[in-house]
Amino acid sequence: MKRIAILGSTGSIGQSTFKIVEAYPERFQVVTIAAGRNVDAAFEQVQRWRPKVVSLAGEKEADSLRARLKSAGMHGVEVVHGPAGTVQVATHSEVDFVVSAIVGVAGLQATYEAVRAGKTVGLANKECLVAAGELITAEARKQGKPLLPIDSEHNAIHQCLRGGRAEEVDCIWLTASGGPFLHTPREEFASITVEQALNHPTWKMGQRITIDSATLMNKGFEVIEACRLFNLPPEKVKVMVHPQSTIHSMVEFVDGSLLAQVSVTDMRLPILYALTYPERIASDLRFPVSDLRHLDFYPPDMEKFPCLRLAYEAAGAGGAQTIALNAADEIAVAAFLEGAIGFADIPVLIEETLGATKQCHLESIEQVLAVDAEARSTARKKIKSYARNALA
Repeated sequence: MKRIAILGSTGSIGQSTFKIVEAYPERFQVVTIAAGRNVDAAFEQVQRWRPKVVSLAGEKEADSLRARLKSAGMHGVEVVHGPAGTVQVATHSEVDFVVSAIVGVAGLQATYEAVRAGKTVGLANKECLVAAGELITAEARKQGKPLLPIDSEHNAIHQCLRGGRAEEVDCIWLTASGGPFLHTPREEFASITVEQALNHPTWKMGQRITIDSATLMNKGFEVIEACRLFNLPPEKVKVMVHPQSTIHSMVEFVDGSLLAQVSVTDMRLPILYALTYPERIASDLRFPVSDLRHLDFYPPDMEKFPCLRLAYEAAGAGGAQTIALNAADEIAVAAFLEGAIGFADIPVLIEETLGATKQCHLESIEQVLAVDAEARSTARKKIKSYARNALA
């Protein structure tokens, strides 16, 4: 029986993880969860799964959940809150495996502490590796525990790499759907609406990751994540636009052989792979082979989608640049969703924030969070200047 902590239990990855646990009750048990601010969803999850500990984002939400559990006659569930509560969920003594699926840097400290505590971590939070990948991967090596990717592309690479030794790898190929604006002329980007940007052609995801997919920043984050997960330089991590999203990623070996991973576009499969690694167990998540009849591939247009170029540049620089990249993007996407800036302003704001960020060597999570906070402050100030310029 594998005992699981779910960081981000109310999000799409968290809900898919519960479905896997439900399908294989003899294999998995949910021990702790971190549920953010959604008290209603947290209450339902506690009712269904009876975790030992549940963490909410704030004290107000935690108090509300405690009151509801008491009224329902449910006892024995510890309710905690804040970053310390999330760390408690991730490092609980009975937990074997941590699913890290909190969006943004909110899950960074808990993920790092889970690794330090010797837990096996399944990563669905790419921001952890983008912002603090050097620290997290070094700690995982020290603990002798694998970091298992849940992102479909990196999960695909992990599977393909089982077909050869590390020194036999020439490069890896990350595939990208291209998002909703693959064929939209660049001159129309300034008029793109929030509704259009949230209409992803392949995946149903949270708002930030959907916007990141539309700008190709999500793929840029995946480039940085791949560099750190698989110990490769940026020039060995390549991106190919593949609208069908049939091939999730590929590994090219030194002899010219390519191994590609194909499966249904359902996050339950990479979650199941991570939870059961190094085993493979039977599932009903089958891909219709007849769908392989038509596959398209295009090189990405980095002039049209400058976020991908910025990510490659940050990957080469490392350190504070990757932290600022993630921080500025999170602020920019939130501002776009709120109508404060336009779609075409997102990469401009990110590039300006990167230019204002000083490079430094990072030795602790506290330093990472300090750089993150400074980059967010810089990005917010620039958004205010955009607003002033628009009124002038």
